[in-house]
Amino acid sequence: SPAPCWPSPIFISPMLRGGSGSRQDHSHVYSSHVHPRRWTPSARPSLAHARAPAPHQPACRCDEPWDMATSGGMPRILGYTRQGHPGEPIGGASAASLESMRGETLGTFLKTRRDKTVPESIGLDPGSAPRRVPGLRREELARLAGVSVGYYTRIEQDQTGTASTQVLNALASVMRLDDVERTHLYNLAHSNSPSRMIREAPEKPHRRVLSLFESLHEAIPAVILGRRGDILAWNRSGHELLFENLPFEAPTDIDQRPCVPRLFFLDPRMRDLYSNWEELARIHVAYLRLTSGRYPNDAHLADLIGDLSTKSDDFVSLWEEGDVADCTVGRMLLSHPMLGPLDVDYQVWLQPESPDHRLEVYTPNNSATRDALAFFPMVSIPHAPLHTTREPCPPDEGHREKP
Repeated sequence: SPAPCWPSPIFISPMLRGGSGSRQDHSHVYSSHVHPRRWTPSARPSLAHARAPAPHQPACRCDEPWDMATSGGMPRILGYTRQGHPGEPIGGASAASLESMRGETLGTFLKTRRDKTVPESIGLDPGSAPRRVPGLRREELARLAGVSVGYYTRIEQDQTGTASTQVLNALASVMRLDDVERTHLYNLAHSNSPSRMIREAPEKPHRRVLSLFESLHEAIPAVILGRRGDILAWNRSGHELLFENLPFEAPTDIDQRPCVPRLFFLDPRMRDLYSNWEELARIHVAYLRLTSGRYPNDAHLADLIGDLSTKSDDFVSLWEEGDVADCTVGRMLLSHPMLGPLDVDYQVWLQPESPDHRLEVYTPNNSATRDALAFFPMVSIPHAPLHTTREPCPPDEGHREKP
């Protein structure tokens, strides 16, 4: 008989796992490598909702997809192949990582948006009778979008493959999706479920991004972020503002680059640094979801999402909400260990030729923060040159790099 196929371990609730970890050595948290240790919870309350442990799931046949939609409220993940077993490499990514990417489909995203659409917000009378489902009913959304209930049900259950642009536009209009949500909706509709993941070469920032970055010197704290939130470079003031506990040379080690989402959810000191941690954590998760729709075959991104799903209750809780966002500007309320309370805005500058590389700068919101940031050059060692390889100019640009 076929060998049993156990559910992927990546979405087992952390409440069911044992073990604890030391809070003394945090050096491995920013690494892209999976580490067996788990941090003890921070003093800050967890975002994860309390839920009773799900009963142990029985084995399933490997040719029968296992639906986690009914397992303790965890994300709905489908699709082991007959030969697929947890932990086996599939095209450069583990099966667990691949399943974490497959969990986001056109149907699952539509359901989360439908659940969050308040009937009154679109001019629909909810009636006096209690509603058994949050948000819109399927038949209400289908009727307002001008499609049959059966057809919409098949779309939401991922039985149609995709949907036409006209139908997607109608659904998005009824649910009042914003531009970012529409972009994610179209990305999911036009991408096939990734059967083979691609593990790309390490990211290098575009030379124009580096030129702009270096021109800031230490006047403005800044970092360069990659597609998945990896820190590709930072200046001294940017390092001192947000990452003073990490070695300054960390971004130069391709295999050990700090990753902002990992730090945010796995390093307890991030919770102590950010007074508005919950707000920013929600934005980080929403941006990762948007990126996963743009790059469904990215093995490194799948590894990141899968790893955070096994190690952070808060990440799982926020991922289940299904929100997407393009974090380009916002506010950070910091409790800096050396400078005290700080109020800064973050702004992202994008280079059209390299849209995945984001130059993020931090500017003060009040005079006290401005004075505190001016203090950085006096406590930092002199500015060191960046150890980042510049990309050469393409020959058709008509000019040469200065020596």
